[in-house]
Amino acid sequence: MTPAINVTKKSNVGYKIHEYQHNASSEPYGLAAADKLNVPEAQVFKTLVVSLNNNELAVGIIPVSSMLSMKLFAKIIGAKKAEMATQLETERSTGYILGGVSPLGQKKKLKTIIDSSAKNFTTIYVSAGKRGLEIELCPIDLKKLTNGTFADISQ
Repeated sequence: MTPAINVTKKSNVGYKIHEYQHNASSEPYGLAAADKLNVPEAQVFKTLVVSLNNNELAVGIIPVSSMLSMKLFAKIIGAKKAEMATQLETERSTGYILGGVSPLGQKKKLKTIIDSSAKNFTTIYVSAGKRGLEIELCPIDLKKLTNGTFADISQ
């Protein structure tokens, strides 16, 4: 069990766990997950940790087929500047390794923005905290569990 699965289990939300054979040489991980699970890339979301101008960290959750717009993200979160957090910052704050960062069960609660496109689906897939493991859940439930906000943050 990962912290993400434990958090989801303790909540009263519907979810499914999906496991697939992860190939360490296949990158990007999110696109590989969509392929292995045979679901549209737009329905599989990656969790990105972002460093803000005030050294604060935040989380952006976007489709694996998209890129995070740092300009939009900074504006929505109320920062002057945003850039990708380092691997060390990401792993220390979340407790997960890159390629397996889940928006759920992170060591530190970070401000979270979920791309609005998630609302186009009944369910979406996010990392369950380990490469080769995904949680399928309703976007509204993800918002509730992360205390997140929906906004247009991808390009």
